[in-house]
Amino acid sequence: MPYPERVRIVEVGPRDGLQNEATQIPTEAKVELIDRLSSSGLTHIEVTAFVNPARIPQLADAEEVCKRIDRRPGVTYSALVPNTKGYERATNAHLRDIAVFLSATETHSRRNIGTSIEGSFERYEQVTALAAEDGISVRGYVSVAFGCPYEGFVPQERVVQIAMRLLGLGCYQVSLGDTTGLGNPVQVAQTVEMLRAAGAREEQVALHLHDTRGTGLANALAGLSAGVSTFDSSLGGLGGTPYAPGANGNLATEELVFMLEEMGVSTGVDLETVLQAAEGVARVLGKELPSRYLKATRATGAREAGEASA
Repeated sequence: MPYPERVRIVEVGPRDGLQNEATQIPTEAKVELIDRLSSSGLTHIEVTAFVNPARIPQLADAEEVCKRIDRRPGVTYSALVPNTKGYERATNAHLRDIAVFLSATETHSRRNIGTSIEGSFERYEQVTALAAEDGISVRGYVSVAFGCPYEGFVPQERVVQIAMRLLGLGCYQVSLGDTTGLGNPVQVAQTVEMLRAAGAREEQVALHLHDTRGTGLANALAGLSAGVSTFDSSLGGLGGTPYAPGANGNLATEELVFMLEEMGVSTGVDLETVLQAAEGVARVLGKELPSRYLKATRATGAREAGEASA
């Protein structure tokens, strides 16, 4: 199957990338980050999550962030919501695109959001009904779609069933999450193909990949080969997971963009702008980000500058 000519990248750094960081990031730094990303050519940025501040203190300023960002024409700004209360907060913050999330295993679902898979669906039936009335777009996530830190192997049939139910609730797209980086390219391609066989259209399937075990780009390529044209990623490789301490986090936006553009697949994203945004976050956090592309590019630049002045 030929690769898509163009890929859409959903930047999740401001939400998924920052939510587990121990260093409290000032609201103005988050706003600056999102505004810089808005100028990079990205067309979809997940800016925050309207969750209980006690559970995720890093995102307690969700309303203020949404109020202060410079919303550019042509860019979709979205947020994660866990229930109807989160939905109300998001819509009151003038967002027109939200995301809901379920787990592919019962144990992860109860540990992550305190209810069963079926209980999650009951919550989101209410959310999607409200969204349909209000004309709000809804995107769905399926977490631990390729492996669970508690239950291990996840049957692909279950992932497909959950994804199709989300589409049936009105989600315009479902993003399959490799939450702890347990997926492999064959598994990713097979799951995408099974979803297509179940009736999901090409544009309704996305991949949310993590590079925990170094397979992020390989899995992205497998998805691309299977016809996926929307990928979630996070600048600098920000993110990680509490189930794999010290590991790389989300697939780095700049690594994904570099690979795709070198393959002749258009992303519309300016690499240098993303790199500058990643460096800004690194300064605020006071640490080096895991992105290999960022490290290689800046090391090369520093070396060339030194040679030029020698």
